[in-house]
Amino acid sequence: MIKYFAAASLMVMASGSSLLAQTVYPIDRAEILAGATFDFKVEFPDRVDPAKLQVTVNGEDYAAVFGRTGAFIEREDGKEQSALMLRDVALTKPGRVTVEVGDGTRRRKLVWTVYDTGPRKAKNVILFIGDGMSPAHRTAARLLSKGIAEGKSLGRLAIDDMPHMALVATAGSDSIITDSANSASAYATGHKTASAAMGVYADRTISPFDDPRVETITSLAKRRLGLSIGIVTNTEVEDATPAAMIAHTRRRGTYDEIVAQYFAARPDVLMGGGSANFLPKDAPGSKRKDDIDYVARFREAGYRMATTAGELNALAAQPETRRLLGLFAAGNMDGALDRKFLKGGGVGKFPEQPDLTEQVQAALDVLSRNDAGFFLMVESGMIDKYAHLLDMERAVYDTIMLDNAVRLARDWARSRGDDTLILVVADHNHPNSLVGTLNDDMGVTPNVPLRERVSVYEKAGFPNYPDPDAEGYPSRVDVSRRLAIFSAALPDHYETFRPKLDHPNEPTVKGEAPGTFKANEKYKDVPGVALRFGNLPAMMGASVHSGEDVILTAAGPGSERVRGSMDNTEIFRVIADALGLAAAGP
Repeated sequence: MIKYFAAASLMVMASGSSLLAQTVYPIDRAEILAGATFDFKVEFPDRVDPAKLQVTVNGEDYAAVFGRTGAFIEREDGKEQSALMLRDVALTKPGRVTVEVGDGTRRRKLVWTVYDTGPRKAKNVILFIGDGMSPAHRTAARLLSKGIAEGKSLGRLAIDDMPHMALVATAGSDSIITDSANSASAYATGHKTASAAMGVYADRTISPFDDPRVETITSLAKRRLGLSIGIVTNTEVEDATPAAMIAHTRRRGTYDEIVAQYFAARPDVLMGGGSANFLPKDAPGSKRKDDIDYVARFREAGYRMATTAGELNALAAQPETRRLLGLFAAGNMDGALDRKFLKGGGVGKFPEQPDLTEQVQAALDVLSRNDAGFFLMVESGMIDKYAHLLDMERAVYDTIMLDNAVRLARDWARSRGDDTLILVVADHNHPNSLVGTLNDDMGVTPNVPLRERVSVYEKAGFPNYPDPDAEGYPSRVDVSRRLAIFSAALPDHYETFRPKLDHPNEPTVKGEAPGTFKANEKYKDVPGVALRFGNLPAMMGASVHSGEDVILTAAGPGSERVRGSMDNTEIFRVIADALGLAAAGP
């Protein structure tokens, strides 16, 4: 599915760049932090005479403004198309910036806004991302972990119990529907980009690594303030959301190169799954295409290495641990429902994976040893993976896990006098809705079709999950009155309306035609099952993202900027302002 999105985005870019006289990066209406670095590029639709080029910034020749002349590429990628590229520039004076480009026959004009910040408000920033976390996930997490009686919740989630809230628009530069790469990149850079791209403007060239770069929040925080940097996830660390905090690539699937970029950037804490792309190609379980051993390289660079929860907790408690690499699975880590209750998924192979709360506590212990402060991104990434697979129970349990991690961080911040800005947001939505309850005793064969057991309106009543444990998890999901959470985006699949207790859901398998999918017959004999013909194209084997706004909640110094309706690029600005990054220089 990722390959499909990447190919689609490239087709859009290839067709879209010729619609304008020239394509300019950063794009029109870009908002740029004063002093943040970026690459300036102009793409011409055909071959042009360099002697006729006119490129001005606020009426001055661009070279005078940026301090040097860019490289003119007469035939980019061997095609009859020219380009102008100037790497690693910055604008330091706040205000409106007008860029004009002419090639002798055509002209283009666009406007940027350069903004500064006030003085620093927060010592630390923690950005929590519930990947694909929809409002339905949040509501279900509250119902399961807190309970409800006579229409009133018996408690509040930590992610909801925050003083500031906003709705955040998520569209990318190429589509109203975003993926995790360009949505997380918007948070990390303050710039829009296209699907599957991060840390760059997705240009027309063949290489995924030569696109115009924009500086990330991790680079700025480290360069300007000397902050420690932490990246924590329960997906592969090379996956889109964590990688967007560091990486610059137009293709999110370039895992080997993303690991190399991690090593070059040296975040102080890096934790998640994905060890397969750290190991040389001849090592058991490796997915690398070369002989480089990045586990060895990180260790040689002073990192302590954890592969289990026990190792993680022990290393984090040692005062001398200042750099920590945690790789707890070859691929994605397992979610809370499998680890704590069902023992499904990959738990048999990796039985000692830490909980997200343990990862966050370890990160706080290590990062807070830097007196200058830190920036930490924490992702509960399997919410998204499970939502794609129509595995609602696992997605909801991982939303509860995210909430526990946020509560831990908020308690930690309060103990320090609230010197930490905490933001909680989804990167994009999933088209999920909580429509009622499912009345279905899984111990018996239903005498009516399962869909007739979907109860709505007043017949929905309340679910009968067991009382939650101390962490907010009911011990069972296979109860007789379960939450009915359905997706509006469906591939062909056998719908059981029942939780998958042995393994995460697999609604489809590869179809006969290349690049297509069909319903997984594993489920066709479940009592009461119904074959559902989907509303998605045959090349989509799972549910997809949706374009609604996501919820952002915030607490701590600088959180007052979170209000009303915002764009996803504004989250970067909230963080930059809280840290006073433009005021910090140079």
